[in-house]
Amino acid sequence: MRSLPKFIVDAYEVHEWKHAGAILRTDFVDEWRDVVAVLEQFRVKQSHIVVGGGGKSKVAQELDRAFVARGWREKKWSTKIVVDEQTTESPTHKVDCYKNRVALELEWSNKDPFFDRDLNNFRLLFDLRAISVGVIITKADELRAVFNELGIWSKYGTSTTWMSKLIPRIEGGGGGGCPILVFGIKKRLYVEDA
Repeated sequence: MRSLPKFIVDAYEVHEWKHAGAILRTDFVDEWRDVVAVLEQFRVKQSHIVVGGGGKSKVAQELDRAFVARGWREKKWSTKIVVDEQTTESPTHKVDCYKNRVALELEWSNKDPFFDRDLNNFRLLFDLRAISVGVIITKADELRAVFNELGIWSKYGTSTTWMSKLIPRIEGGGGGGCPILVFGIKKRLYVEDA
């Protein structure tokens, strides 16, 4: 994407569907700045990936904190379908971070079917006019080399959330009409810390 800072283009694998970047840059300027700022500051610390997160990884916790500090919140919607006065619940799943019609999910070490859940959620919320854009942050496949070097590949294996598992789902229409912007965390963001 032309409008992204060079650092983000170099440090993340970026994919866009249905002009998501243009929509963010023009209609959601503050949210666009938040995403860019958080991604520029983020690093994958060795200490965060070699230990378990106990439900939510330290990587996910760090990104969540950065977005929360900028006014993003976890969000769940109460949705129903009403046809001829007959009401049917149409539950959605909560999104990790939400601000002003922009939904953001972080998929670091979940099983790859979580991508299906996220995309279906984006599709439904977009169709219901609850969100305008969906953003997903996940692992670029090149991080596998780092995990192999650290001897933790089995922890993250091929059945977890990787960019190569996400792209076919989006290209296959998993997000429906929802504009989606995806960032894959590359090896360049990895830092060895104490």
